[in-house]
Amino acid sequence: MPARSLPRPVAVGLVFGCSAAVLVVELVALRLVAPYWGLTLETNTIVIGLALLAIAAGSWGGGRLADLRPPAGLLAPAIGVSGVVVAATPFLIRGAGATGDAALFALAVGVTLVVPGALLSAVTPVVTKLHLGDLDEAGSVVGRLSGVSTLGGITGTVLTGFVLVTALPVTAILVGLGLALVSTALTLAVRRTGGTATAPAVVAGVATAALLASGLSVLGPGDCDLETRYHCVELRAETPRDGTDRPAARTLVMDGLRHSYVDPDDPAYLDFAYVRALAAVVDAAHPGTGPLRAHHLGGAGLTYPRLLARTRPGTTGTASEIDAGLVRADGGILDASDIPGLTVRVEDGRRGLTRLPDDGLDLVVGDAFGGVSVPWHLTTREALSDVRRVLHAEGSYVANLIDHGPLDLARAQAATMAEVFDHVLVLLVDASSTEEFTGGNVILAGTRRPVPAGALEAALDTRDVEVTTLRGADLAAWVGDALVLRDDHAPVDQLLTPYPVS
Repeated sequence: MPARSLPRPVAVGLVFGCSAAVLVVELVALRLVAPYWGLTLETNTIVIGLALLAIAAGSWGGGRLADLRPPAGLLAPAIGVSGVVVAATPFLIRGAGATGDAALFALAVGVTLVVPGALLSAVTPVVTKLHLGDLDEAGSVVGRLSGVSTLGGITGTVLTGFVLVTALPVTAILVGLGLALVSTALTLAVRRTGGTATAPAVVAGVATAALLASGLSVLGPGDCDLETRYHCVELRAETPRDGTDRPAARTLVMDGLRHSYVDPDDPAYLDFAYVRALAAVVDAAHPGTGPLRAHHLGGAGLTYPRLLARTRPGTTGTASEIDAGLVRADGGILDASDIPGLTVRVEDGRRGLTRLPDDGLDLVVGDAFGGVSVPWHLTTREALSDVRRVLHAEGSYVANLIDHGPLDLARAQAATMAEVFDHVLVLLVDASSTEEFTGGNVILAGTRRPVPAGALEAALDTRDVEVTTLRGADLAAWVGDALVLRDDHAPVDQLLTPYPVS
């Protein structure tokens, strides 16, 4: 394929497709890395930073090589090597993660992000050099291909977030993309050596139109009482459901969403219905007032740890809270220093589980949220298996999530829990039937022995909360063929139906 013989549609397709592939790899890599490094701001920063480093290095290096060597001969090797590394990425990262060697894992992440990112980013300057036949047209050529490259990146981002992660496991996405890149490289090589190739030199259907979802509303938070790395935090004085005067009570609001209600003077008072339902499950599964050994995934206002400390003296435990700003807050309902026996750790919840010993806990409580969604890496079969590992034979896992509409996320979480725990219980909060429940809080419990039905009903009456309880055959019918969430395929954000827009 002589220099400057690359047809314009092929050139545009290569630039568009390779730029899209860089963003696909970056977004999918976040899902591969999260179970090992946690889904934190730092993790996102590292992955995005490595991807940008690769783009910069590839653009610079590709332009330089195109000046030193015949550019047509650079395309097939760059795309082909990228395809091999992309296809191997899930196996390299998971294999390194399984060793427990932090340095090896970091190396695997760096190689699998930087190598394909740099090589694919080099395609744009190489193709640009091929089409610079006349300096009078240099501005048009560079501008056109730069624009195409940007559109490719946008398409890769939207396609991954709205389509690929929903439809396919991470492994399938990367292996499929790797094979498409290798096929493209072979097509280019055949063309250049004079063979016949009928397949277009484009990456796996890059003509897909990317439509941004309409109707999204971006609501900025109001005035913040506390600005953390993750949230705008407000502490609101609100009238409780029982109408009593509670001068010390506050509602914790993060980014406009009500997360916790705590009265430090009366920690036994529970205002939110979902917390009362969660407490009722624990009451029934662990009757009496004896102390518990507990771990909490998510801290926020620490409502339930406060309740345990007050009503079950001697309770000990830990809480994983990723937002250091909440943990270090001075005074108010965010100060954990007045909760005896509780240690709050600034850490990702999934990573925090790995620090806990086997068979050591009576109770694990899941109440971690990023916005209205439970972080995906806390919902998977692998994460729940780690929860079961830290519970003793009579221990319980009780979790809160929010879903609306068809409740696809809630059903998927129940299906996943059924893969790990012998007995699963689901409570639809503030609803007298499944038909009445249109969305809101869903409490799920996983245990090795069933929670006594009579004890649960009594506890719900005592806690003054109405729920629809699903277990056994009723639960199986409700769950149906819902997706079992795995580290390799957990489209939590896509399954979730958020709060209805009124």
